[in-house]
Amino acid sequence: MRTKLLNIWESIRISFWFIPGLMGIGAIALAFLLVWVDQTEEIEKKYLSFLLTNVGTESARAILSTIASSMITVAGTVFSITIVALTLASSQFGPRLLRTFMKDRRNQFVLGTFIATFIYCLLVLQSVHSFDDQTFVPRLSISFAALLTLLSASVLIYFIHHISISIQADQVIAAVYRDLEQNLKRLFPEELGKGANQNDGEDLLAEKEISNYSLSCKIKAPNTGYLQAIEGERLIKLAESKDFFIRIHYRPRHYITKGSPLAEFHSNFELTEELKKSILECFIVGAQRSPEQDTEFAIHQLVEIALRGLSPSINDPYTAMVCVDRLGSALAYLADRAFPSKLRLSDGGKIRVEANAETFEGITNAAFNQIRQHGQLDVAVQIRLLETLKVIMDLTTSPKRMKALTAQAELIHDSVSTNLSGSDLADALARYKACMAAAKSQKAAKIALV
Repeated sequence: MRTKLLNIWESIRISFWFIPGLMGIGAIALAFLLVWVDQTEEIEKKYLSFLLTNVGTESARAILSTIASSMITVAGTVFSITIVALTLASSQFGPRLLRTFMKDRRNQFVLGTFIATFIYCLLVLQSVHSFDDQTFVPRLSISFAALLTLLSASVLIYFIHHISISIQADQVIAAVYRDLEQNLKRLFPEELGKGANQNDGEDLLAEKEISNYSLSCKIKAPNTGYLQAIEGERLIKLAESKDFFIRIHYRPRHYITKGSPLAEFHSNFELTEELKKSILECFIVGAQRSPEQDTEFAIHQLVEIALRGLSPSINDPYTAMVCVDRLGSALAYLADRAFPSKLRLSDGGKIRVEANAETFEGITNAAFNQIRQHGQLDVAVQIRLLETLKVIMDLTTSPKRMKALTAQAELIHDSVSTNLSGSDLADALARYKACMAAAKSQKAAKIALV
């Protein structure tokens, strides 16, 4: 349930209406509250006699209507500027980067400020009246509308500054990296139950567990879409209560076609439709990928920015190099981080789920493969890739992870040997030799420790 709620919250968080909607509701409540305070004669006489003493009903209506019309006009302008910024970001950095701009709460707050001020003034305006020798001018409410106008003017200046900063390449890359960093800290170590000991041989343990069950069948995907998240704890508890083992074929971010085998079900009883429905409810499938459990979501965003920078139409290798730096920082964080086992245990210590777990090699390939391929003629990018690999090699002590990094360095070596010459080739080979030296030193250090 927690995973599903997080998935819903993620979809709300990137919506452009959420914060403006809350601020609009707040404006409605505030308008009614302040008008009620103005209507309370005791409070009026004791505390509010100094507020706008010369304002009559016509002046009050003029002030409120002017503020309201101005706010809705400025809100339209802000919305137009935001759309232009989104269009520019989509064309320069890629359409998948739009979610980064849309979930920017500062933009949402700016739009919400103007909408809330408009709604507030409109509601206060209808309370101003003059008939049957009775006149009511909500002086506190009008004074607060004036304060909201000053706030809105300040917010407009801030918005122009913020929007001009936020579409700069370095700022966009930094924002995406912050999302990546948060995802990595949340997903490593994984929160999907308790993992089995990875040194025991996961495949053998899984096959041994399967041998305990006499029946098996495939659970087919009921819908087409991207696997956004898996409710792991719920699935493990379900397997524990019903006594079955399940092998998951996909991981969050994979595209699933209707009818494809989503998982294998192993038990000593026939799979009922009710249990099948309960299992399928643990898999959240949507029209697009979600970063909630997708480790490579932000990595692919950085790679997309880098590839657009390397495209002939933009020709901005510096942007690609900045992306490589950020990707290197992410892999450096994972260099000696414990990855979750693909075998998930119940509270009773029995293996219940075999997940399609992330690997360091897979993340490394996702980060560097396409940049290496598209930037094979760019000397600076190839050199930066090798320098970044060397930094990561210095931080890892795992032979398997070192092998994945070394494989990337060798692919870059093959590329530069084919496409570069002269001093460019010499510079690239010097970085390659530094990578190999780092790999050797780490291997020698491990042997010495043994």
